[in-house]
Amino acid sequence: MAISVKSYAKINISLDVVRKREDGYHELDSIMLPIELHDSIIIETLQRSGDNFVTVDDFSNGLIHYNLATTAINSMAAKYGFSTKFRIYIHKVIPMQAGLGGGSSNAAFTMKAVNEMLKLGATDEELIELATPLGADIPFFIPCIPSRCRGIGEKLEPIEIKNNYYVLLVKPSAGCSTKEVFKIADSTEYKHPNIENVLKALKEGDDDLLAESIGNSLEEAATSLVPEIKQIKQALLDRGLKIVLMSGSGSTVFALSTDLKLLKSLRKELDDHYFVEICKIKK
Repeated sequence: MAISVKSYAKINISLDVVRKREDGYHELDSIMLPIELHDSIIIETLQRSGDNFVTVDDFSNGLIHYNLATTAINSMAAKYGFSTKFRIYIHKVIPMQAGLGGGSSNAAFTMKAVNEMLKLGATDEELIELATPLGADIPFFIPCIPSRCRGIGEKLEPIEIKNNYYVLLVKPSAGCSTKEVFKIADSTEYKHPNIENVLKALKEGDDDLLAESIGNSLEEAATSLVPEIKQIKQALLDRGLKIVLMSGSGSTVFALSTDLKLLKSLRKELDDHYFVEICKIKK
């Protein structure tokens, strides 16, 4: 038996690092939106195999995906007591070290596919509980809807978005290691965006309020590693976009706009220098 699934990316329309806990985890308060940019995953059951096999067509990052996908399956096997093994092929489109959640998404959608294939009947809440120790972004991708995410990523609340935004993604060639970004950020004082105003602006379609309220506690730390982040952000602002921010721990900068013509002209301008995509928010 084999199935194919789309594994979606995300952006953080705001990311507040509330505090670092004594156990080393970071308590977060973030607005996360799934976007239509996606990897494709083919999963099939294996007969007479003692292990899971993962193939990723982005070989430079294969180990990351192998660890996340297999760890997710092993967690499910321990919980639900199955011995079935899987072959997983991941066709990569979402760039790595980009702040777009590609590896976390792959793990979450693998879990959901295994749940479906083996008819385990696991609820979203059960999968979120299993996913939480594996990575802060993985729980978000279980329901994969616009959400406010708190705690260490496990506390999810659906949110409303009035405007039908297009998303422009611009990523420099250099990526950001999440571990390194947090290490730098922990040595400084975190800035805290106004999450309540972000929620209000999204619900009411108030672009001016949204533009002045968004923020990312990790942006300064990431920019110290990849200075191009700041350059890209300023270039987008200079060209008339208002809602511009770095996603996650970087290095992707995104802009939200309802003006598709403007975004297409910017894509043409930036395409030769960066990874550039235009997509919609997945609702």
